[in-house]
Amino acid sequence: MNWDQIKGDWKQMQGKVKAQWGKLTDNDLMQIGGKKDELVGKLQEHYGHSKEQAEKHIDEFIKKM
Repeated sequence: MNWDQIKGDWKQMQGKVKAQWGKLTDNDLMQIGGKKDELVGKLQEHYGHSKEQAEKHIDEFIKKM
């Protein structure tokens, strides 16, 4: 799976994203709206990750899908 597929199925993917990153709120997920850069920012905000760490975690998540 790649990010384009996740973006296209964002409504269905929100539950999996929230299960992976429980600190994200429903409002966060609506704001992200399938945009990878928005997810990176929210992970930085809620988890204190650097941009590189957040991108690495997202890439690992995508590989699992």
